[in-house]
Parts: sequence; structure tokens; C-alpha cells
Amino acid sequence: MKRKHTAGAGRQPGLNLEHRAQPASLVSVLWGVAVLCLAVVTYFFGLDSLQIPKNGDEFPYAHIARLTAESGHWLPLQSTLDHMRNTKPPLLFWQGILSTHWGQDWTLWQLRYPNVLYTLATALLVGLLGWKISGRHIVTGLIAAVVWLAFFSTYRFGRPFLTNAGEVFWLFLPFFLLLYGGKHSFESPWKIPLGIGVAVGIGLLYKSFALLLPVGLGLAFWYLRYRHYHPAEFLKRDVYKLILIALLSLGIFALWFAFDPDPQAVWNEFVIGENAGKFDPHGPSYLSKMFWGNGSIWTLMPGYGLNAGLLALIVFGTMGLAIWRLFRQKDLSNDEKYLWWWVLILFVVFCFPSQRSSRYLLEAMPALAILIALVWFRLNRWLLFATTLICSITITAIGYLGWLLQQDVGHTLYSGTEAVLLAIVLCGLVLSLLIPRLLPWLTLPAVFAAYLALTGFLSVFDGPMGRYKESVQWRVAGQTVWVPYNFNAAYEQYRFLLPGADIRGYRSDTNSPQTLLRQNYPLLIVQQPLDAPICTDCKILGERLELKGRQSDEEIKAMLRGDVAKHLFLRELLLDNRKN
Repeated sequence: MKRKHTAGAGRQPGLNLEHRAQPASLVSVLWGVAVLCLAVVTYFFGLDSLQIPKNGDEFPYAHIARLTAESGHWLPLQSTLDHMRNTKPPLLFWQGILSTHWGQDWTLWQLRYPNVLYTLATALLVGLLGWKISGRHIVTGLIAAVVWLAFFSTYRFGRPFLTNAGEVFWLFLPFFLLLYGGKHSFESPWKIPLGIGVAVGIGLLYKSFALLLPVGLGLAFWYLRYRHYHPAEFLKRDVYKLILIALLSLGIFALWFAFDPDPQAVWNEFVIGENAGKFDPHGPSYLSKMFWGNGSIWTLMPGYGLNAGLLALIVFGTMGLAIWRLFRQKDLSNDEKYLWWWVLILFVVFCFPSQRSSRYLLEAMPALAILIALVWFRLNRWLLFATTLICSITITAIGYLGWLLQQDVGHTLYSGTEAVLLAIVLCGLVLSLLIPRLLPWLTLPAVFAAYLALTGFLSVFDGPMGRYKESVQWRVAGQTVWVPYNFNAAYEQYRFLLPGADIRGYRSDTNSPQTLLRQNYPLLIVQQPLDAPICTDCKILGERLELKGRQSDEEIKAMLRGDVAKHLFLRELLLDNRKN
């Protein structure tokens, strides 16, 4: 009798149990749970801060969600930005409407916490699949979940009010269902395909119908591989499932067109402008931009490492180990091969749009986290050493910068407790560098320690230095305040700084003189360097410090020499130009 190829069963060749993971002792399980708890704390710590790592799209999305909530209708989406009303499908904006209770509780925490829950839900899927593939090894499952949360792309895009958290969860769920269920899921004639179709459809409503292409190709290849690359068997038993998934998911996405009062605007702004435009080379020919220049496929090649951030060396090391195992040791399990194929397929698909970014590879990062966890204890110790060293240097640099800042401003910004905790963490990391056997257990906590150190350093901007006093907030409530911005809808952040005020934006990159601004805007916020003189004839209602977006090489060198505040901050003044 001919033996059928199955996923999740009869894994030959499989993972070498001797190297797959350390024995699941009580201590190792408790360690995994503790690190996972540390990760959860890291994701919620400072969630309501304006300074968290994020993408500039957060404020345009918040703008659309707020105005749509104010309209009292789910559709059409509302925006005052040119050509940015239907920039994304409505599901993220509906999520924001519900989490803020139709805009009545308009805070960053309310906008962001659903995305953190999505990210943690993805961590649950990653952990369960890592546990299942490793032969129900608890520590491997915990490591998989922790690695996913340790990726910088997860931390950066999985917390703010962006589409990525929901999109990644729903588009990873189909692959989870197939691999976790194994033969039962692959052989399911209707139930699993219907579930996958619904999941993909919801994922498309977060980001774009175009994502059906990479997801569909990934699923098709998985089904073909399950049939042992027999086209006839694949056509007979699986193609109808893929058609069902495609039709159902596109049908769910099409509900946007069906219920939007202005479907033509959706077509023009989203389908043509947002999606078809990604194949416009915007300059040189398509092929020349594909192979040369800043947007070439070569810039996408390190994308998975860039997404991993501090774990970049671990990602590249895992890829190298996989190639070695595939051609020399020949011990890659079937489940690992499924995951590696998804990582490869997503990369190849996103080589074709003229706009290429490592952000487009986020859907494969959960798979990559599982693959890393499966070989965590087989990785070269020098990779773990280098990663831990980089984390230690990062934490030290953040601590040093905080000390310089405190010395520069001349008063206490950070408590002694924070300094002691930082010293303890660094001592622990140095100890792990000196005792190599500790590296597998302390490398991942080191990543979260770096994230917490960064959030702690930036926390001063969420205190009195970076906020307007409550008396000032009450004074301008209900008043129109003109605020500076240089990116689409960046003025939305002032709705969190001055709640209750009617915020209007003016372009700060036009270099208009302050005297002209004061003539045109009765209530005005201006930004200026710390060493610039403050006008003597101004009525100043309040002031705060704003973090500068970018520093030049010379400014960075000056900051390292101790001149931190001048190059890190801008002074922001709230001026009252109304005539009494």
C-alpha cells in the first residue's frame, strides 16, 4: 500500500529530539511563563504615549475613525484629507469607533488596546503551533510566542492604531488551521475551507483585497505539497477549496462596496489609487526600478532581518541553519518545510510591486518565530552572544543618554529606582555574556529590557515636560487652536494633548515667520529651538517640550558630548493672539 504524504503526522525526516529543545523541566516552563509575562507587560507599558515606536499612518487613521464616529454612520468613511478618505478598508476604523465608544472616550489607550489584544492572540496561535510541531513541548511553544513578541516589527506595528495587528492575525489563522489540524484540516471538504475563507475575508477588510494573491498562492502550494506534488490529485480534491476560499473572502470584502453609499469613490481612491498605484514605478521603468535603486528587490532581501530588529542575527542564523539542515543533515521536518515555503512565497510575491518594504513581509513573521523556536537550543552560541551584546549596548546607550539629558536640564527626570533597575538588568546581561550556558535563557528577556528602557527614557515626554497643564487644557477647551504639522493629519496628536479643543492644522514646513502666524491665528502653537529667544510681546498660555523627529550626524555627535536637550527637544509655545 502506498503511504500518503500528510502534514503533522509521520514526520520523516523530522526534528532531532536530542537537539529540538531542552527537557521541559518545571524551571524551564516557569522561565517561559515569566518571560511571556514580561512581554505582555512590555506591550501595555506606555501604551497611551505619543512617543511609542509607530508609523506615521496612525494619525491619518485616527483622523478618519474620529470623523466617521462623529458622523454617526458606519459608512461612508469621513476625512478632510485629500484623496485619503478610502485609503484603507473600513474594519480598522470600525474597530476604533467601537473601542472609543463612538469617539466619546477618545484616548490613545482606547484606540490602541484592541491591536495589542490582536498581537497577543497571534502570539497564542504561534505558541500553540510551536507546541504542536515540536511534539507538544511546552517550552518550545512558549519560546515561539515570546520570539514573535520580541520582533521589533511586532512591537512597532502591533501596538499603535494601524492595520497590521488585525491583518496579521486573520491572515496567519488559515495557515495555523491547516498545520495545527494536519491531515484532518487538509482533508476537510467544507468546514476548514469555509473557516479559512471567512478569516481571509476579514483580513482583507483590514488591509486590501490584493493580499488574497500571496495568501492564495501560499495555501495553493501547501495543498499541492500535501498531495505530494501530484497535480491530478490536487486538481481533483483541492482546487475547489481554493476557489471557495477566494470567492468567500472576496465576497466579504465586497460588502464594503455593497454598503458604502459612494462605491465609485471607493473604486477610484482605494482600488485604483491605493492598490493599482503600487505597480507604478513613479519615474524609471518598472524593470529598472525592480533591480536597481532604493526600491529594488535587493533592498527587500534583508527585510525579515529588519523586521526582527534586535533579533536580526538570530533570523539570519536560523535561515543559514535551515539551508544546512536541508542539504547536509536532511532533518527538516515536513511542518518546518511548510512554514519555510510560506516565508519564501511571501517574499517572492512582494518583489513584484514597485513599492517594496519589509513591512509587506509581516504576515510571515509568525511562521518565522515558530521556526526560530524549533531550533532555539541548536543556534550557534555566538549568535546569542552577539544578540545579547547588542541588547546590552542598546540599554547602556539609552541609560547614558538619559543621564546626559538629566545633567543637561539640571533637575531630576528619572528616579533612583529606575537607575537601580537598569544597573541590575545590565549586570544580569553581562553575567550571561560571561557564562555562555545562560545565553539561551537571557537573550529574549534582554530584548524586552531594551524596549522597556526605551519606553522609560521617553516617558519624560508624557510627564509635565511634555504635556500642557490641566489649567491650560481647560482654558482652551471649546476654542479653535491652530497647531503645526508636516505630515498628513499629524495635527491629530494635539487632540490628546488638548482634549476638548477644536484642533486645526497649519503646515510648519513652509517656514512662515512667527509674526505672520500670530496675525492669522488667534490661538496658535509654535515650535522653536530651545536656544531661540522667546518673544517678549507674546501672551503665552502654556509651553511644553516636543521631541525632535530627526537629528543630523552633527547633532548626534553633539548629544554624545553632553549637549542633549538642545538637539533632542523643541520648545512648543501656546500663544493667545486675541485682542482683549
